[in-house]
Amino acid sequence: MADEIIDLTRYLKREPASELPRGTMSLWGADDGGRSRFALPLWRLIYLARAERAVISWADAARQGDLTPFIALDVAADPARLHVDPARVPRFRPEEGPSLVDLVDEGLVIYLGSRAGRIWTLVIDGGTDREEVLAPSSREDVLFLAGECAGLLFLRDMADDGKGF
Repeated sequence: MADEIIDLTRYLKREPASELPRGTMSLWGADDGGRSRFALPLWRLIYLARAERAVISWADAARQGDLTPFIALDVAADPARLHVDPARVPRFRPEEGPSLVDLVDEGLVIYLGSRAGRIWTLVIDGGTDREEVLAPSSREDVLFLAGECAGLLFLRDMADDGKGF
């Protein structure tokens, strides 16, 4: 495994969005070791959505009010921005299947699933300059990567207590 830092701005083919050193990424919530497995799929999701951050968070299924961050990867701010406006996240029902809401230039919201009375979502936003919905091939890649995140959450039982390994 290489010890090099991945320079995301090279892949985005645009100027860095912040004053941070070129290629800086801020990963929040991976202190326990297990959550660091989310870094690569979140980074790839940011790239596909032409965004600046990805946040996996949960809300109480009964209220679906405030969102509690679980992990965040941010390429435009250090420390990572954690707040997600709950008004931007649709009210998903626990029995729903995975779904993607494309807000075009405002980013993406993906319903990952529910467990233990919590609704889990993935928000990818910030700095997006998209003027159209994702192309079908990009949408498929985004859903695949969101599935990787859901697999980590639910198959490794991280969603049970929201703490991880």
